Amino acid sequence: MKRRSLPVAAALVASAALLLTACGGGDDQSSDNDKIAGADQGSATPSGTAESSAAPAKGKPDGVDVSLPTDMKLVFDWKKPGNANEAAAMDDAANFFRAIYRGVDKRTTKDAAVAAYSTDGGLKYAQTQIEAWIEGGWTATGTLRHYDATTRSAENGNSVEVAFCADSSKFYGKEIKTNKVLTTKPSIEDFDYYKLIMVKYPTVDGLWQASKVFVETKAAKCQ
Repeated sequence: MKRRSLPVAAALVASAALLLTACGGGDDQSSDNDKIAGADQGSATPSGTAESSAAPAKGKPDGVDVSLPTDMKLVFDWKKPGNANEAAAMDDAANFFRAIYRGVDKRTTKDAAVAAYSTDGGLKYAQTQIEAWIEGGWTATGTLRHYDATTRSAENGNSVEVAFCADSSKFYGKEIKTNKVLTTKPSIEDFDYYKLIMVKYPTVDGLWQASKVFVETKAAKCQ
């Protein structure tokens, strides 16, 4: 058995349907009228409390520790867009995933990084994922690769959609009690396609939070 990556938690049972709705029926070609998912979101104060108001420390984006153990590697194989907001949102989309796996490693949903990089539906998603790993008695090991990223900005400038593929074929669950690594043969189940809606945090300059997470599992287009 291999502990699957993020999409398996119960919170995302309907995520594939949500993704199709948000992306115009699953067609990869966006029309001129294809609005960014979550573009109607304003800049209201997020429900999560970001503990990142202090000056950034060296090696800590936004002053928040998102470091992971050496055997848990998250690779973000993507190029930053020229738009400054989209580049910042992309950076913090990566930090959102680091925050989740930091929570998995620390065995808590209350790590400062989770609060800093997620809000609303994104916060619920992160907490549900971490809780699933904790309840299963697992941590993670190996390399989780993210690639083929694209970004789109909402007209109001307050939200950015960050979409990308993820390959977990070399990323495994590990039983905490026994240190046994749970592996399986590579398959279509290792590939997922994400769309994150990143929103500006109103009181911290340059900080973006994941407010919605849509996932297409078994994503053939990511192979």
